[in-house]
Parts: sequence; structure tokens; C-alpha cells
Amino acid sequence: MPKLSGSFNAKTTWLTTIPQGDVAGHEVSMMQIAGMQKSEDPLWNNASITYWGVGDLIAGNGTQRGCFLNKHADGDYDRGTFEARVATTGDKTHMEGTWTMTGGTGKYNGATGGGAFRSRLLSPTEVECKWEGEYQLAEVGRGAGH
Repeated sequence: MPKLSGSFNAKTTWLTTIPQGDVAGHEVSMMQIAGMQKSEDPLWNNASITYWGVGDLIAGNGTQRGCFLNKHADGDYDRGTFEARVATTGDKTHMEGTWTMTGGTGKYNGATGGGAFRSRLLSPTEVECKWEGEYQLAEVGRGAGH
């Protein structure tokens, strides 16, 4: 499987937070985040990413799970899921987790892969993410840079 890595800075396009009321600081949130990928792999460089997540946090610590969609320069998409642990210390929030590619359209139809990521909040509405992993396109002979 070809290896790949990259990063993106993204902004929150919508966020809904629901206080749970069972313990102090318990919130469930739903969000949409969007940005632009940067990668040495030309298939992922300049792909736009949108992800949707559901967070379950107590005092800024807990989990976030969701799905993502990358729109590539040629108009094809890849998609998948992610899950992360969220940790907040003072005013710094970090997320660390895994992602799994589950398919897509065009050359990404039947694609598989996965890896790890680390994110941090730059502000309440901005996130910076660095990721790495491996992928396999369903077409024989396809891979990084092809």
C-alpha cells in the first residue's frame, strides 16, 4: 500500500452544542469542519476536506467520532470515518485518533486505507490537523503519484 501524509487547517462551518446536565461540563456537540489538504501525494494535495463529527466531552475531555469527505481536483471523492480522544489542558485542546477510508467515486471507488492523525484547536473555530497512513486504490497499478 502506498504511504501518504499531509495536513490541513480548517474552520468550523457549523456547530451545535447540547449541555447534558448529568455532571458539570458534560456536552454533546455536532459540527462540520472544512478546509484544504496539503500533501506530497498529488492525489491528495489541494483536495478540499469536509468532516462531520459528534463529540461527547466532560470539561473538554472525551471522544469525537464522525466521517470525512475529500473532494479531489479532478472532481472525484474519497470518504471514510474517524474516531479520536479529545484532551483539554487549560486553553489548549488536542485530538489524537485514527481514520479509515471506506471508498469514493471515480478512481477512489473501492479504495481502502487508514492511519493516524493529531489535531489541535487554534481558536474556538479553527483546527490544525496532521495525518499519515496508507491507501490502496481498487485499480491495479494505481498509487501515489499515478
